[in-house]
Amino acid sequence: MAASAGEVMSIYRALLRYGSKFPNYNVREYVLRRAKQDFRQHRDDADNAAVVKEAKHFLEVVKRQAVVYSMYARKHKSIMDIPLTQILRDQADIPASSLKTPGA
Repeated sequence: MAASAGEVMSIYRALLRYGSKFPNYNVREYVLRRAKQDFRQHRDDADNAAVVKEAKHFLEVVKRQAVVYSMYARKHKSIMDIPLTQILRDQADIPASSLKTPGA
């Protein structure tokens, strides 16, 4: 039995929602990229029951892993998550005299 378009969109939105909850940039981007690729790849499949079953399984895995990752999240964000303006501002606050030169 083929899944309805509403059910497929519901699974897709849930994957994007749970995928965006990962604190780790690399994992978050992987989950979002894989969800988008898989749904685009199977967009025109006539019999999508197996694809929907696989997507539901992937959604359950993502939900579990999001909980685990949130329990063991780092206190500091990844450099990819910090806005460039904040990085530049933080670097500007470091006095030049405190920086060590190599070999000195």
